[in-house]
Amino acid sequence: MGRRGLTVMGAVLVAAGLLSGCAGSGDSAPTVVGDLEVDAAWLDGGRLIALATWGSSTCVPIEQEVALNADGVLEVTLTDAGPEGSTEQACTTDLVQRATLVGVPEGVDPAQDLEIEVTYASSVGDAELDGVEGLAGPGTETDYAPSAGWIDDDGTFAFVTWGSSSCAPVIDDVQVTSETEVTVTFATPPADRMCTLDMAPRVALAVAQGITEEAAVELVLQGDGLDGVRTPILG
Repeated sequence: MGRRGLTVMGAVLVAAGLLSGCAGSGDSAPTVVGDLEVDAAWLDGGRLIALATWGSSTCVPIEQEVALNADGVLEVTLTDAGPEGSTEQACTTDLVQRATLVGVPEGVDPAQDLEIEVTYASSVGDAELDGVEGLAGPGTETDYAPSAGWIDDDGTFAFVTWGSSSCAPVIDDVQVTSETEVTVTFATPPADRMCTLDMAPRVALAVAQGITEEAAVELVLQGDGLDGVRTPILG
């Protein structure tokens, strides 16, 4: 496996710390106290990294700052995304793993192992991301193709699709369709869906239950205009 979360935090601490400010009717951003559990995966040919953290499904943090320090550690600061740029938001009190996309800065070689230190509010966590050979890396132009990478040993993976930021595809089903293939099927979008005309990466997490050997596993996408698109799950 190519992902190792180095900071371990129990679910009780997550619930007590991360969700303390996430009341469904609250008017402030969540407060994070203590260590942060982080996992990571390469995406988009090493141009992006997905950082998986735990917390409210409606209060997914976003990248605030990212830099490669003199010791070769990727330092990432996450912040809460409120309406119209505000840091204030109401959060549901569920506890889920959610993904944040981070742009990879110049100087990072995706073929080499990468230590990542993540700061979110008053919480700090780190992860080590194993290098993957053959990735284009930062500073190269994306091909806007879907991509995927393993997040954790339990079969969790992150994947990116490109399109309107306001019309991300919705996962309807995830099936392990062979020992080397995982199929994600998207729900049929409403016929009257209105989408912005931007082109943005949309990240999601899924679990390939029962996958025991993660080498050479492909993700197959079905639905929402992506029928039959295949991409290797990196890691």
